[in-house]
Amino acid sequence: MNKKLICGPMATISHPAFRILVEEFGACDEYYNEMINAGSLINDGPFEKYYINPYPVPEKLVWQLTGHDCARMVQAAQRLLELPGIGLDINMGCSAPDVYKTGAGIGWMLRPVEETREMICEVGKVLASYNRNYPENKKRFSVKLRLGDENFTDEGFYSFCDMLVDAGVELLTLHPRTKKEKLSRPPRYAYCQKLSERYKSAGVKIYLNGNIKDKASAEYALAACPDVSGIMISRASVQKPWIFYQINSEKSKEIKVDMEKICYDYIKNVEEYQPAEFYKTRLQRFFTYFCMNFQFAHYAQTRFVNAAEKGNDVLREEIRDFFEKCPEEKIKIYK
Repeated sequence: MNKKLICGPMATISHPAFRILVEEFGACDEYYNEMINAGSLINDGPFEKYYINPYPVPEKLVWQLTGHDCARMVQAAQRLLELPGIGLDINMGCSAPDVYKTGAGIGWMLRPVEETREMICEVGKVLASYNRNYPENKKRFSVKLRLGDENFTDEGFYSFCDMLVDAGVELLTLHPRTKKEKLSRPPRYAYCQKLSERYKSAGVKIYLNGNIKDKASAEYALAACPDVSGIMISRASVQKPWIFYQINSEKSKEIKVDMEKICYDYIKNVEEYQPAEFYKTRLQRFFTYFCMNFQFAHYAQTRFVNAAEKGNDVLREEIRDFFEKCPEEKIKIYK
């Protein structure tokens, strides 16, 4: 596959412990960090050092920034440019009510466009200044977005994207759904292709995001959007950290996965790279998806998630008991 494969930003997931796991299988070109809150970053929140840890592949990191205030977004962008990585991404796609109701996430697409233009232009100036001063280490400016609110129009959507590009954005990642559309609604891939055609001469790249869960769905999306530069995968990469390898490999190749070892290794890495206050949420979210690989998925999910509530040692015991009762789940072969 001649397209980039990108691991998308996910709250409680996109941290070093997860990147270590995905890197063991290989084939992922870029990792987006979980959203970094501009206000917390510039105020030196107690957990920010964990959010900005670039391990184990700092050269593949894209730092995603969220916030609702222009001045803080600019200050936070200046801080993030001091870190290694590919560049800076502005989140305009998160549709969680507690995010967009503050004006962050997709809230930037819903407020008066002049406010959003001001923020993007000011952050763009910060990146442009950095790139002038450090031409040997240029950082990319990107935005992740959706189609907009339920009453969006094509004219309004493309005008909004033109504004972003005019302000210096070099890459757009589009999740082609509206604010309220759920995952059960097929993504409108045609918009990704139209954006690719619209900005081809300007050199602006487009990444496609949404509903990629295996090689077949990746091929389906690319058939609809042959001109996109990359595919971003989020939830499916938690269930199958080897998905990038699968998509990028020949059909005849197989991959042998030690499921039990993954469980123990992940707990160990969470303990090493996350604060104790985060253990429960990080492990519960991961195992909610990862357990979908098992024949008795709901049973495993319930036991593992409940065990994580009681502590990591209890979780390890639950994992050990599960694989003793279900030895056929220990090693899986995937094509």
